[in-house]
Amino acid sequence: MRVSEFDFELPEKLIALHPAEPRDSARLLVVRPGQAFEDKHIPDLKTLLRPGDVLVVNDTRVLPAELKGVRLRGDMRANVSFNLHKRVDAKTWRAFARPAKKLHLLDRLELGNGGAEPLIARVAGKGDTGEVTLEFELGGAQLDEAIKSHGAMPLPPYIGAKRAVEERDKVDYQTVYAAEDGAVAAPTAGLHFTEKLLQELSDLGVAMERVTLHVGAGTFLPMKADDTDDHVMHSEWGEIDQATVERINARRKAGGRVIAVGTTSLRLLETASRATGELRPFVGDTDIFITPGFHFRTVDVLMTNFHLPKSTLFMLVSAFSGLETMKAAYAHAIAQGYRFYSYGDSSLLHRAPHPEDDA
Repeated sequence: MRVSEFDFELPEKLIALHPAEPRDSARLLVVRPGQAFEDKHIPDLKTLLRPGDVLVVNDTRVLPAELKGVRLRGDMRANVSFNLHKRVDAKTWRAFARPAKKLHLLDRLELGNGGAEPLIARVAGKGDTGEVTLEFELGGAQLDEAIKSHGAMPLPPYIGAKRAVEERDKVDYQTVYAAEDGAVAAPTAGLHFTEKLLQELSDLGVAMERVTLHVGAGTFLPMKADDTDDHVMHSEWGEIDQATVERINARRKAGGRVIAVGTTSLRLLETASRATGELRPFVGDTDIFITPGFHFRTVDVLMTNFHLPKSTLFMLVSAFSGLETMKAAYAHAIAQGYRFYSYGDSSLLHRAPHPEDDA
């Protein structure tokens, strides 16, 4: 499909620079293909979800993965900064560098926030588009803790270009159920939940299951291709274990719906369902690229924020609920003043039927 089919005009004033307070006070647009849109709020999930349903959340934890420091080459020093975006192994990360032209292979780096112990790394690889591979002296949990100490929250570029990182972002840009270190971008649909709301949903008979997908900065990369067939999707590491699969499948067999909280949860669930058509355990990288025509196997309802024009995520929601439905839904959201992107409002999308659903 032509990427231009997924374009729309978005007033800049609708880009949210801070989340709603409290976080569960945000608006919620309910989209059911073929029916009128419903303007709700996040607490209305208590009436929109049913006993027996299962919420599937992504419990990845965002690392403060924006690192600044200096490049050392003999007596020469140069200021540089990095956004870590994908872990390679215990000591190695891929990162986007600024300015990349100042870096050579094997350059030594001292990264940090001015503390006594800088984080030491070297440039172990360099790509053509500003991506580099950084090999740190520390590894594993020690490296994770050092990144937390020296790094800043990597806000999405459409927020970071408009304001500086603030202390409150350390809390605002993290879900209340975050547990597994490794993401460099938040699974933002989950930012709307509070512990109180999750407990209320549990009391109503709605289960919550955790999966892990470490969101990478590639989620923010613009589409450079003119046709979706020519786009190369970034990969992200994810895991769904056997026990979680069994509980989700049991809920489905009993008539419950699977509600993916965020496109990251959906991408992992559908990756784990592709081989056999049924949800199975999965661990590894996924580069699944979902566009209209995709046959969804597991997810019945998707809760997700409002996405960029011509983005892979707008393509995903268009595949889920239908392109014309989502164009109309976004036009409605814009007309009604919904707040867009990571800190914005949310939507509850119901899946459009697919010709193979009853096959």
